Amino acid sequence: MTTRETGLNHAPRINKKYLPLLAGIVWSIAGTAVLSIGLPALLGNLEPLWLSLPVTAAVFFLFFKFIFFRLFRKHTARIEAFPRPKICAFAFFDVKGYIIMACMITFGILLRSSNLLPQAVLGMLYTGIGAAMIGAAANFIIHFIQTQAAMP
Repeated sequence: MTTRETGLNHAPRINKKYLPLLAGIVWSIAGTAVLSIGLPALLGNLEPLWLSLPVTAAVFFLFFKFIFFRLFRKHTARIEAFPRPKICAFAFFDVKGYIIMACMITFGILLRSSNLLPQAVLGMLYTGIGAAMIGAAANFIIHFIQTQAAMP
């Protein structure tokens, strides 16, 4: 007997076509939260403006290209490969994705509370990472819109 037959599986299920939209919303919320920490620190410490903006842009590029865009591609391919049309609403990530996010959140909190880095550096780092997360959110949402437009 499966967990579905026994009633033990109570995870909310949605049509898999909506998972990229749900992922985009979640990434938008997370990216906005990170930006809300980074932008005030960045804007409050723009002394070497010639350094702040390029470093922030480099952080954005590195995190977006090598982490978040790769996660976007991996998870959209995984979502599309699900054989059933209705799946768990939390399936926009796999277990490894949730572990990575938990580690990033924990590391971010520890980094901020440790006062190891000056506010200016934290501002550049968090602004770049937050913007990269919003870039990933935009990719998920654009993917959702494109797949909906392609449907008859």
